[in-house]
Amino acid sequence: MMRSLFTGATGMHAMQMNIDNISHNLSNVNTTGFKKSQIQFQDLLYQTINEAGTLTSSLTSRPVELSIGNGVKPVSTYKIFTTGNLEHTGNPLDLAIDGDGFFQVRRGDGEMYYTRSGAFRINDMGQVVTTDGYYFEPDLILPADTESISISPDGIVMAKIYNQVMPFEIGQIELARFINPAGLKSVGGNRFQETISSGQPMIGIPGNNDMGAIHQRYLETSNVEIVEEMVNMIIAQRGYEINSKSVNTADRMLETAIGLKR
Repeated sequence: MMRSLFTGATGMHAMQMNIDNISHNLSNVNTTGFKKSQIQFQDLLYQTINEAGTLTSSLTSRPVELSIGNGVKPVSTYKIFTTGNLEHTGNPLDLAIDGDGFFQVRRGDGEMYYTRSGAFRINDMGQVVTTDGYYFEPDLILPADTESISISPDGIVMAKIYNQVMPFEIGQIELARFINPAGLKSVGGNRFQETISSGQPMIGIPGNNDMGAIHQRYLETSNVEIVEEMVNMIIAQRGYEINSKSVNTADRMLETAIGLKR
């Protein structure tokens, strides 16, 4: 069986996965805080027919090797954590991070997650939660008679109570950052989880120690660039087509070889 049949098949599979990844990016072009990903590839093992340096006579040797590759394989999807555009919403509980860092959110069982989506709401207990009901970490609880809240760039949360002139502090937002954010595990719902590859979270105050600043009444948009993804889609489509051509060509060569026997 011709090696090119299997080599072309690996290329088609790789381009199919590339299209899957591009489609995922494009489908999340309007997802708050979404971070695009790139799929990365490696060539497969080579079959070496003649080693470089092997003797061709008593006084000469081969300057280069003769080897044939066996195709390509996908090895990773790499998250790109560039900051998206900040979009003004006017909602006092919409927060955006301008720079490095993640909001910390906690599931009801205590499991910790990290997100760039700052679309927060208030539940029936006055707690600040995500749209899925995950609790803000550390806890932020608004008094029942809160008239308005303000959040400074360094994360200090102030609440103004009805019939009171001066607002008072009710909490401090803390952000988390990672030495290798690309190593975080994507779990859906705009959330990530810590892994061995990401390293442990480093907790800090917004605007300090390389943490991004908080912008109240803003949301961070997706960092997907539509034109870039469309160009990548065309390249992946052409790659799929040319690999299918190599499979088709190998098939015709086999057909010709079989025909010689007749």
